[in-house]
Amino acid sequence: QLVESGGGFVQPGGSLRLSCAVSGLTLDYYAMGWFRQAPGKEREGVSCISSSDTTTYYADSVKGRFTISRDNAKNTVYLQMNSLRPEDTAVYYCAAPWPVIQTVCGPPSDFSSWGQGTQVTVSS
Repeated sequence: QLVESGGGFVQPGGSLRLSCAVSGLTLDYYAMGWFRQAPGKEREGVSCISSSDTTTYYADSVKGRFTISRDNAKNTVYLQMNSLRPEDTAVYYCAAPWPVIQTVCGPPSDFSSWGQGTQVTVSS
C-alpha cells in the first residue's frame, strides 16, 4: 500500500514536501517514482529514485526545483518541491513497480502499484 501526504495550497515560489508511506513491501527492493496528473492532461513522470538511492531522474520541467529522496528504514519516499509554479498544479502520485522486484528506474509502464494521490495547487 502506498499513501501520499503533504499536498496543499501554496503560492507561486513556495515549497511543499510530499511523503509516500509504503507498507506491505520491502522498500529496499524497489525503485520508486513520483508522477502527476493535471486536469485535462495525461499523467506524466516527475521523478524516480533507485532502490539504493544512488540514481535519480527528473523531468526537465522540475529539474533544479524538485528533489526526490527515500528512507528505506522508515519505508518512506519524499518529494521536496521548491520554487513552485502554477503549472505544477496537479494530483501527485507515488508508484512502485511491485510486485515485480525492480531496483532501477524504468519507463512509466514499469510502475504497477499506485497511491491514491495528493492534490497540489499553486496559485496566487
